[in-house]
Amino acid sequence: MSFILHGIGVSGGIAIGHAHLTAPTRLEVMHYLIPKNQISKEITRLDRAFATVRAEFENLQASVTDGPALAEFSAFLELHHMILDDPTLTDATRDIINQTHCNAEWALAQQKGALLAQFEAIDDAYLRERKTDVEQVVERVLKALLGHPGYQPPPSKHVDDHILVAHDLSPADIMQYKPHQFAAFLTDMGSLTSHTAIVARSLNIPSVVALHHAHQLILEDDCLIVDGNQGVIIVNPDKYVLDEYRLRQSQLELEKQKLKRLLSINAVTLDGTAIDLYANIELPSDLEQVKENGAAGIGLFRSEFLFLNRDDLPDEEEQFEAYRAVATRMRGQPVIIRTFDLGADKNLKHAAQFAANPALGLRAIRLSLAEPQMFHTQLRAILRASKYGQVKILIPMISNIAEVNQTLHLIEQAKQSLRNEQTGFDEHIQIGGMIEIPAAALSVEIFLQQLDFLSIGTNDLIQYTLAVDRVDDTVAHLYDPFHPAILWLISRVIQLANRANKPVSICGEMAGDIQFTRLLLGMGLQQFSMYPAQLLTVKNQILKSNLPDIMPLAHKIIRSDNQEKIHNLLTKLNS
Repeated sequence: MSFILHGIGVSGGIAIGHAHLTAPTRLEVMHYLIPKNQISKEITRLDRAFATVRAEFENLQASVTDGPALAEFSAFLELHHMILDDPTLTDATRDIINQTHCNAEWALAQQKGALLAQFEAIDDAYLRERKTDVEQVVERVLKALLGHPGYQPPPSKHVDDHILVAHDLSPADIMQYKPHQFAAFLTDMGSLTSHTAIVARSLNIPSVVALHHAHQLILEDDCLIVDGNQGVIIVNPDKYVLDEYRLRQSQLELEKQKLKRLLSINAVTLDGTAIDLYANIELPSDLEQVKENGAAGIGLFRSEFLFLNRDDLPDEEEQFEAYRAVATRMRGQPVIIRTFDLGADKNLKHAAQFAANPALGLRAIRLSLAEPQMFHTQLRAILRASKYGQVKILIPMISNIAEVNQTLHLIEQAKQSLRNEQTGFDEHIQIGGMIEIPAAALSVEIFLQQLDFLSIGTNDLIQYTLAVDRVDDTVAHLYDPFHPAILWLISRVIQLANRANKPVSICGEMAGDIQFTRLLLGMGLQQFSMYPAQLLTVKNQILKSNLPDIMPLAHKIIRSDNQEKIHNLLTKLNS
């Protein structure tokens, strides 16, 4: 029987293959009492289950040594390790056994419920979603207690066209399946910000989540079409639908191959305007993708990822080696290092603070100025790396000129400390600021007097301008890059920077979305920074664009206060 399921497409592309179902992750737990003289043995049984899962994680970590998703997997494993060793899970479960004389499975299930209730009470959507990680870790321990294996063995052969269907998948599950090269992932659970979605995107595999009952409705070996762009699953399609999607799939593959031909071509518009296409990275290991997609530089090195998922802070030497590695491999091309944008949903391991509104709290440059020694260490590391390439410093989330002046003062202090040691660095290193708060966009003239360049962070600029939490699904429909206020603010910053003859770039999601490429070109933008996988698609759009044709229509869009009219004009601009 053929039918269609709708979910949330979290990783684009089309996959056609056969379903492979994983076993349900939710386990039935019995409740029974343990004789008093057997309590210690029951606790020992619990501890052995924890040890078994801990060993599974260590084996998983050892089995993954390379690949583009290594950083993601390592981060998830570290998080699951932390949960496994957290006293609120281990000690509290032992206490329940001691106090109520119940079996270990029941005690663990009760403590899981208590922890999930605490997560449900957290206002921040991103942090609230981490309850899934607690569920996944506890399910593994329960399986160990019940004598189940810690993972489901994958099919032994012919997995190239298999599509994994699960109620839910932990990052550790995906790590085990990764070597078998599934064509796509489907899950009942998940959201755009779930870990499964993040891993799927990093692997560039079509994926659809939030399908609710797919695991119950789809049978093993059912033929599936997965449309990751539309979030659609077609189960057991007829011949005509199958032929149609095979044609679309081959067209997409052909388009990918065609784009590869653009690698050696410069990004220049039809009228001869050169455009700089840079890449966003999080760690030095991302450079492989940067090179594969022909980026002209690093437009945003998110240095805060060096600080996450670890017990200690990276010292100056570790940071210096990371920055130097990127600068050296880019061989003179620009490398813009954003100072750590910690806080909000990116907290240090032992410094998580559940502020009422973390996105509005002590984050980014505010945190740097509040922690001057930690900031000084990073600034010295970046300055030392500037000797090995065209390194620039980017200050995140500036909101007033006092923050800029304080930062410039601290940079000068770091420079002087290096001079005193006779350590080399670029004396003329350029300093830029991120425009991602409406106040900064409205007072950009002041920043242009002090800074060498600007970078517009559209994700946060939209969030703060429209008062929409971008990780909260309940208000996701209000997150609108087409809003007239957003377009006007972006245009204003670009226009004023160009007038001051200061470079300006966009490093948010809009830079990698070809819906906006011509509009941004028409606004006068000449530097784009995006995920490496988006570079060739955007370059292709640039090569087909002619600025004299684009600019009048772009100005009409900027002046419009009607969103329907904006959409119509944008369609005309991109036709």
